[in-house]
Amino acid sequence: MNTAAQILIPVGILGAMALVFGLLLAVASKIFEVKVDERVPLVRDALPGANCGGCGFPGCDACAAAIVGGTAACNACPVGGAAAAEEIAKIMGEEAIEGPRLAAMVLCQGDCEVAPRRADYYGVMDCREAVNANGGAKDCRFGCIGYGSCVKACKFDALHMSDKMLPVVNRDNCTACNQCVITCPKGVMQLVPYDHDIRVNCKNMMKGKFTRTDCSKGCIACRRCVKVCPTGAVTVADNLASIDYEKCIQCGLCVEVCPTHALTGNKKEGALEAYEKAHPEYKRPEAKPKKAPAKKPAKAEA
Repeated sequence: MNTAAQILIPVGILGAMALVFGLLLAVASKIFEVKVDERVPLVRDALPGANCGGCGFPGCDACAAAIVGGTAACNACPVGGAAAAEEIAKIMGEEAIEGPRLAAMVLCQGDCEVAPRRADYYGVMDCREAVNANGGAKDCRFGCIGYGSCVKACKFDALHMSDKMLPVVNRDNCTACNQCVITCPKGVMQLVPYDHDIRVNCKNMMKGKFTRTDCSKGCIACRRCVKVCPTGAVTVADNLASIDYEKCIQCGLCVEVCPTHALTGNKKEGALEAYEKAHPEYKRPEAKPKKAPAKKPAKAEA
């Protein structure tokens, strides 16, 4: 057998084997083909492609499959917002349901000026690492750690750290992707209605006398906010006030009476007056007159 034959025969055998295996794979791909709904790639194209996980799925591909499969709503993507929801609804042949726009907020005012520190931390500048090490450097065991893990998790430039070691939210940039909420080890970050300005900026659930020592702006569960709220939107549980945003009319009465300024925000002009007109039986709480300072007794002349 000459040299050419010794080379060509093995090459021919390998070529034949490749052809046979290729045909087998082609047949197998048809037999075991997984049918993909033609709407999935269309929905996927309508999503913004951020792969942020804000929808609760591990990426836009999974979200698209869930929407087509009926396990997620057309407005499941918080980043895409109303525009994406409307386009997806057209693909699915459904009516678009527009939910309220949400934005992140920081449930803490315990910056370095109002929240005493009990220790110094010299480890990795990450909130989760600090919590694992010693629970955080502040006296308050419920407040923001202040090392910016939420800022690092945000992909939309909606968070930055202030010079007082507290995150600041740019609500216009926030897409409500929920990554800051997931990342925060203290649960300080929360999504609230975008157009709602009244909020309880505290997470401390200790009794009032202990909260006062932890932070001068913490909620002390005095219940003054509960007493003045006309709609019952403010409640106190576990020594902490909270707001039902569906009931709140943003009248601002709770902000006015809060002694520690744990409740903050600007009232909605005319909200209380409109409520009074619709509910004639409601009586606005009277402002208690401030007590005049006690006069010091006059010194007796010598």
